[in-house]
Amino acid sequence: MAFLPALTQYLTLLTLFCRLVLAADVNYQFNVVNANIFPDGFTRSAVLVNGAFPGTLIQAQKTDTLHITVNDQLTDPSMRRSTSVHWHGLFQFRTASEDGRNMYFIPSSIDDTNSIIVPLNGQAGTFCMNNLDSHLSSQYVDGLRGPMVVYDPSDPHLSLYDEDNANTVITLADWYHQPAPGLQATYLQGNHEPIPDSGVINGIGRYDGGPSVLRPRINVVSGKKYRFRVINISAYSGFIFSIESHSLSIIEVDGINHRPLTVGGLAIYAGQRYSVVLNANQPIRNYWVRAPMELQHSNNNLTCPTVDTENVYAVLHYQGASSSEPTTKAKVSASNLLQEHLLVPLENPGAPGGSQPADHVIDLQFTRDVNAGKLEWTVNNIRYEPPTLPTLLNIIANNFTVESDFSVHEHTLVLSPNEIVELHIHGSANGSSSSQFYVTSNTNIYLHGHAFDVVQASTGPPNYVNPPRRDVVGVKGSTVIIRFKADNPGPWFLHCRKCGSPFYTPDWHLEAGLAVVFAESPAQQRTGPQAQIIKQEWLDLCPIYQALPLSQQ
Repeated sequence: MAFLPALTQYLTLLTLFCRLVLAADVNYQFNVVNANIFPDGFTRSAVLVNGAFPGTLIQAQKTDTLHITVNDQLTDPSMRRSTSVHWHGLFQFRTASEDGRNMYFIPSSIDDTNSIIVPLNGQAGTFCMNNLDSHLSSQYVDGLRGPMVVYDPSDPHLSLYDEDNANTVITLADWYHQPAPGLQATYLQGNHEPIPDSGVINGIGRYDGGPSVLRPRINVVSGKKYRFRVINISAYSGFIFSIESHSLSIIEVDGINHRPLTVGGLAIYAGQRYSVVLNANQPIRNYWVRAPMELQHSNNNLTCPTVDTENVYAVLHYQGASSSEPTTKAKVSASNLLQEHLLVPLENPGAPGGSQPADHVIDLQFTRDVNAGKLEWTVNNIRYEPPTLPTLLNIIANNFTVESDFSVHEHTLVLSPNEIVELHIHGSANGSSSSQFYVTSNTNIYLHGHAFDVVQASTGPPNYVNPPRRDVVGVKGSTVIIRFKADNPGPWFLHCRKCGSPFYTPDWHLEAGLAVVFAESPAQQRTGPQAQIIKQEWLDLCPIYQALPLSQQ
């Protein structure tokens, strides 16, 4: 048996060799342009990647490095002209400068390009790209959003499905008929968040009073099993996703593999992603794909007369069925909806630190108020305002290390290396007592640079043994507790990703100040094996952007 150690060593070397062979540089070009589109039949100018909504699907393997050239060709004066891109869900190990929020803005000029390099570092799953940078984030509403899928050739769920490709990606989104900057200006004067005009599936939808746009079609072959990657790329809305007469087996949540859990449908909020397996084992015909929208307003209190929150459908089309829409009733409530606390991670279950006290407990209270006709959101009574220089640059170049180095309105909390951080997020907000404003108990929280364990979900008991692990969590009227280990040095945003209430939309509320920054291990960001890798090109963008006239920013 003396050959076993040698065999083991050989297999290890072979595995490393295969990884090197499989690794590749994957190139994409993003031409960010203004163009007229009509996803629900209403024509408007939008901010688009390569002229499409949703934007170009990014596909890669987990060993790859993405090279994405961004050409800002925006010209429409009714919308923002500079841009940035965020890779939602990617941990950006050592590449925080490419995270979107830490980038300087890419100027609007066909002569100015920006090459973004994103090593995937073995991270696989379902993600999305968008623009969520404070000041420019209204471009997200105007169309700068799209799907990203990173495949794992050794996916532990591989035996559960036959098909997983571009045709099995399903995006859910809301759509506005008016440019976002004008909507945002009205909101920041103290009004409620703008209501979308329609909901769309794979970029296609309908609105009240509009044309009967052909429903999007999702094709299946009887007898096959499909991995549908369902992504909510909304600016505002949540959806209740289900497929008529079919159960869904959840296998991935926000890029994290989970034990298969069969449900009849699921609530999916802005920024969340689920992979579900569907067995095409029903009689050959057409079935409704249902995704009614969840908004903060009741249907009797909608301020947008065009939106029909129920009229968000696609067609699951079996090969051999007719080309017509299903003849069954479209409006049916899904049963056996997902209960989030029942999700269990497949790999390494268990909250960081187990049930022992965390090293760093942070309590977060949110407030909405209007002062002098200006809407303000605060976290622990601080309204976030972005610094003149990005937080990352202050840490790297100016040696910002302790919380007192940052201004109060940067609201930056310093985390020590590898400490266990526990956040208590309360599902209610105390705001203005004025009768024209109100608050809600529903919100969603997104953390950059990490996935976290939901040790106390909105429903269900506390769980430190095998809680759900994800990067966007819903807070539904009670305190939610999440934990993560501070093992990824960088400046990471924590902010709300709201659907279903006025507590958050990704752009409106960032502009109003609803955010916190974690400066994680500042010294390790500067030197050592986890130090940030920063391109000179990134540094050069600052003076270029600041020199632009306001109309070009």
